[in-house]
Amino acid sequence: MNIFGRILHRITGLTVCGLLSATGLFAQQQKVDTAHIYSLPEVSVSEVYQTREVRAMAPTQVLSREKLNSLNVLQVSDAVKHFAGVTVKDYGGIGGLKTVSVRSLGAEHTAVGYDGITISDCQTGQIDIGRFSLDNVDRLSLSNGQSDNIFQPARFFASAGILDIQTLTPQFKDNKRTNVIGAFKTGSWGLVNPSILIEQALNRKWAVSANAEWMSADGHYPYTIYYGENGDLTSKEKRKNTEIKTLRAEASVFGNFSDTEQWKLKAYYYQSSRGLPNATTYYYDYASQHLWDKNVFVQSRYKKEFSRQWVFQTSAKWNWSYQRYLDPDYKGTEGKTENNYYQQEYYLSASVLYRLIDNLSFSLSTDGSINTMNADLKAFAYPTRYSWLTAVSGKYVNEWVTASASVLATVVNERVKTGIAAPNHRRWSPYASVSFKPFESEEFRIRLFYKDIFRLPNFNDLYYGQVGNTNLKPESTSQYNVGLTYSKAVCDFVPYVSVTADAYYNRVKDKIIAIPTKNLFVWSMVNLGKVDIKGIDITGNIQLKPWDKLRVTLSGNYTYQRALDVTEPGSKTYEHQIAYTPRVSGSGQAGIETPWVNLSYSFLFSGKRYMLGQNIRENRLDSYSDHSLSASRDLKLWNLHTSLSVEVLNLLNKNYEIVKNFPMPGRSVRATIKVRY
Repeated sequence: MNIFGRILHRITGLTVCGLLSATGLFAQQQKVDTAHIYSLPEVSVSEVYQTREVRAMAPTQVLSREKLNSLNVLQVSDAVKHFAGVTVKDYGGIGGLKTVSVRSLGAEHTAVGYDGITISDCQTGQIDIGRFSLDNVDRLSLSNGQSDNIFQPARFFASAGILDIQTLTPQFKDNKRTNVIGAFKTGSWGLVNPSILIEQALNRKWAVSANAEWMSADGHYPYTIYYGENGDLTSKEKRKNTEIKTLRAEASVFGNFSDTEQWKLKAYYYQSSRGLPNATTYYYDYASQHLWDKNVFVQSRYKKEFSRQWVFQTSAKWNWSYQRYLDPDYKGTEGKTENNYYQQEYYLSASVLYRLIDNLSFSLSTDGSINTMNADLKAFAYPTRYSWLTAVSGKYVNEWVTASASVLATVVNERVKTGIAAPNHRRWSPYASVSFKPFESEEFRIRLFYKDIFRLPNFNDLYYGQVGNTNLKPESTSQYNVGLTYSKAVCDFVPYVSVTADAYYNRVKDKIIAIPTKNLFVWSMVNLGKVDIKGIDITGNIQLKPWDKLRVTLSGNYTYQRALDVTEPGSKTYEHQIAYTPRVSGSGQAGIETPWVNLSYSFLFSGKRYMLGQNIRENRLDSYSDHSLSASRDLKLWNLHTSLSVEVLNLLNKNYEIVKNFPMPGRSVRATIKVRY
């Protein structure tokens, strides 16, 4: 064993385990019968994900279903806030718009995948992750750059970061053929949230599942508004026009023909109706704007392993979405503003994996898609985008090093029915990553990655009224990352500990921003911005097991980043932190699992931010922290497994603001009962 390995062994092995053993904290060691087949405990599932985070060439963070249950979160957007390096714009309340930005690159640079196929929105380029419930989610993963998996659709190579949502796959135990899970959540601000999941095994090869969920809330939470020259005057108010009603339904068919051939078909439906609250200002809290959304998609994935060397998979998707916006009090000739938007997408993907030798693999992925948009606006362009993406990648793995490289070719053609179409685009995007394991006996790794990628202007950037600009160039970004990871199974008392630390540098050019052109009332989208982003992400996780029936889990992350506007030297915003990007942020979680009750505590922290690019006092948003507690208990009544949980959210009752003048709810309570059959 080398010197470094001996030092780590001394610190983590002798210091921790030796002292604990000496003080009598260990129970007697159990003898293991190596000839006996033991069932896999649930904790091992999370250990697999933690190992994946440590061994990844590019920073990857994973929240397993077990971890999600302990975080006191209702939606995907709530859970994503616990990832390092992530900024979630939250416009307040359950129904507020929520978008995710990774390492300050912007929401348009973050792809969102749902069961291995990306979700698209060509109108805005941003995905509202607040619409995704966690009821049927098996795990969430966030990858910077791209994941280590080279056998995936080309779209997963085409973004600066990937948020991947994996839903549950039916599992049947003890010869059962049917699983039923029903849940009911209720809580403050009129929350009513029932859901049901049914899984049915048809035979050894076929299974089906259906999941439905309804959620409604009035969102009329109280908040305090501060006014006066020094902000020393206050007024107690209630948030208005915050009601929301949503319905989500999914049905899936699973074909497991053999160990080498699988197929999955999913149909998805979502609708929502929600009020759009105004920014909070003194003397005026009226709001009447409303938004309706509908989304339907059907997607399919098929995978076939022809031999040890050759594997093929294909995906297809049809997506339709509708959005209606109403402002009944608009002071115009018609007395209101009402707009309807329609989007459709046709998508097809095929990938092939070739294993040249056990250590070396290559993949070829190609995707084609057609995106259209219609709207009842005057002189609307009715754009259609034809996209063709092809990715070639390779990966080498041995005990000491893992290396991967890829190149993505993008071909995009634009067509419109009215006006002038945006120019077509041809682009090459390289990526390279490597991870070294210098010490044989220690799970310590050094990792690096580089990626050059871009995002296309969305349809609003190009074609929306006088604001749109069809001459926009893609917004480009270069990403550099170097990191260290370490994990160890220390002893029985400390079965797992891990630490990751990554330093990164991102450079954005041709940033798409809106500026006034003819006058202050006529704005246009232009390529004007440049941003330099330097930061550090640190994550840590430790599991403690004082005895067999007690487990303690501690985890946390910390982010420091300087995201500076470097567009124009001498300007008022030059080398100022970009809007809504905290210099420091972090989160933490502590959980205790016992045979009687499970307890959990989580917190979020964000440093001060600025609502505009000029970092002056008038634009500053104060730092905030959010603390939550929960207690849960599992019971078995007859043949029903029942779970009860109670959560107290925002324990300190602070109406902090993530977006200026959109206060978040204060202290609230949520109760959940879940029954499994």
